[in-house]
Amino acid sequence: MTRGTGAPRVRIEEWTADDIDLLHRLNTPEMTEHLGGPETEAQIVARHGRYLGLDGTGQMFRVVLTEGDGTGDTARDEGADGATGGGAGETLVGSVGYWELAWRGERAYETGWGVLPEFQGRGIAAAAAREVIAAARAEGRHRYLHAFPSVAHAASNAVARKAGFGFREECEIEYPKGRRMRANNWRVKLG
Repeated sequence: MTRGTGAPRVRIEEWTADDIDLLHRLNTPEMTEHLGGPETEAQIVARHGRYLGLDGTGQMFRVVLTEGDGTGDTARDEGADGATGGGAGETLVGSVGYWELAWRGERAYETGWGVLPEFQGRGIAAAAAREVIAAARAEGRHRYLHAFPSVAHAASNAVARKAGFGFREECEIEYPKGRRMRANNWRVKLG
């Protein structure tokens, strides 16, 4: 899937076994500041396994920035470490996905996203989140898709708003397991 006119052009691709390297790149203190901090190697391996095993209960994706990312600067399309996506002028820049949850007695989807620091602030996360909304909507399985960014994470809350989610409420969630977190409940109707 690719969208964008004036916005970054991103494509989301199904998560693969090779994407564990991306999880390592996203597992830094800067990227996990609002999520309880970096995970251990065992936790990363377990997360990767969960992403690969969603089987009808959701889907994880890698986010690929395509050539001509909407900024007018195609020279920036190759990552700082040279990581590229599927072709020339494409760069692997983050992850996004959706998975099932029970929220207040109702089955729904939850979503989350992460964009590598060197690509933040360009609208990539919001573009990827819009792609995930479309993917979850196409499944036709649940009525709502929720996002629960920390109340302290202004950038992630802005992504939810820019992607088309409506603010519902401040709430308390458990993330990571065993840790309570104040979050904003953002929701978009899928069907």
